Amino acid sequence: MIIALALSSAIVFGAGDFCGGAASRRGGATGVLVLSLPAGLVLLLAVALALGDGSSGGALTWGVASGLAGGGALLVFYRALAQGPMSVVAPVSGLMAAVVPAVVGVAQGDRLSPMAITGIVLCLVAICFVSIEPSDEQRTRAGLRGPLLALLAGAGFGAFFVLIQQGDDGTLWPLVASKAVGVVIVVIAALATRSRPPVHDRVTAGIALLAGSLDVLGNALYVLASRAGMLSIAGVLSSLYPASTVVLARLVYGERLRPIQRVGLVVAVAGVGLVTSG
Repeated sequence: MIIALALSSAIVFGAGDFCGGAASRRGGATGVLVLSLPAGLVLLLAVALALGDGSSGGALTWGVASGLAGGGALLVFYRALAQGPMSVVAPVSGLMAAVVPAVVGVAQGDRLSPMAITGIVLCLVAICFVSIEPSDEQRTRAGLRGPLLALLAGAGFGAFFVLIQQGDDGTLWPLVASKAVGVVIVVIAALATRSRPPVHDRVTAGIALLAGSLDVLGNALYVLASRAGMLSIAGVLSSLYPASTVVLARLVYGERLRPIQRVGLVVAVAGVGLVTSG
């Protein structure tokens, strides 16, 4: 059950990230998030109210903390998607998002085999390979901006995975609190940068709304996965979301990877596979 839920979460996350990145290229990262996050929150709130369960103050506090991590990470991640190739940005963030829960899970008592530890090391090596761009200095500086932002966003996503699992009380209210905080962060950022949601562009607005809905669904599937088993396994499997992002980026935008980056993706798959098997 944990494998099915976590992998479903990864697929949905990846599709949502692709939609968010596509909308950000058309309407700006912050403006898109101002539209997509509230839409996702409304959907999540409706489901939580329909279920009718209550939640404790402690669980909501963890939800708020996860919202600070996840909301900030989304803001950075969408900027990374808008600046760098999706097929590079998504894997970098996914690898970091996998490592953080694995490390925290071990610290909390999860027992990982030497094989799984080797997988984590391979994931870190893969980040270096996937982030490499052409050697020209100016192009390298520009090309690394997206992956570096993705590295920061991935750490935030990993922290979100950990914090929302800590606050899980069997209801959706900690996740509602998390998304509400994310909305506040994005609105503040939009006001500071004078960004506006792309409401006049129906195509961009539609893609943004779809991204928000997929993000909420992915989060809900992750919460269910984390209830079914170890944090280290749920976090790593859910962090496979770059796979669907890369596939969609290749199909829609025709993005291609350099040979060293392809090697990095192969190393990443091997590393995540080893972590999962451990």
